[in-house]
Amino acid sequence: MIASETLIQGMNQQIGHEMAASMQYVAIASYFDARSLPKLADFFYLQAEEERMHAMKFQKFVVDADGDLSIPSIPAPKCGFGNAREAVALALESEKTVTQQIYDLVAQGNEDRSYIAQRFLDWFVNEQFEEVTTMSELLDVVAMAGEDGLLAVEQYLERRPDPHAGE
Repeated sequence: MIASETLIQGMNQQIGHEMAASMQYVAIASYFDARSLPKLADFFYLQAEEERMHAMKFQKFVVDADGDLSIPSIPAPKCGFGNAREAVALALESEKTVTQQIYDLVAQGNEDRSYIAQRFLDWFVNEQFEEVTTMSELLDVVAMAGEDGLLAVEQYLERRPDPHAGE
């Protein structure tokens, strides 16, 4: 096996974390969708798909590394938000939490001297930098716009370049 049992267990847990994040983003997207804010809704629906894709990357690694796949149950997402800022702040906190989870996996990979796993996890470290930065910027824009200025946030998202273009 190219990764320790401890690291494989951690990756299995990460599959659950990524799927939970995906469902949380669906809940946030639905909040914006119900408020007729299609750009915010689309932004979070896309984030939900990205998180699901991250879970699948971990799943593929576990299988390819001859590990035992064990997908954990996930908690229900928070639904219903008092305002847009609360929804986006939850997304930012979620990304910070996932970043720490990835760091923990990197630390385990380093401890195990699993260089293949370390290279695999490098992609996630870079991805988390992008995700935290993006959510932080979006929270700043939502805070500046306020609840009465969410159409300006829609325009911001319309003009914002796709950070994944060219991947």
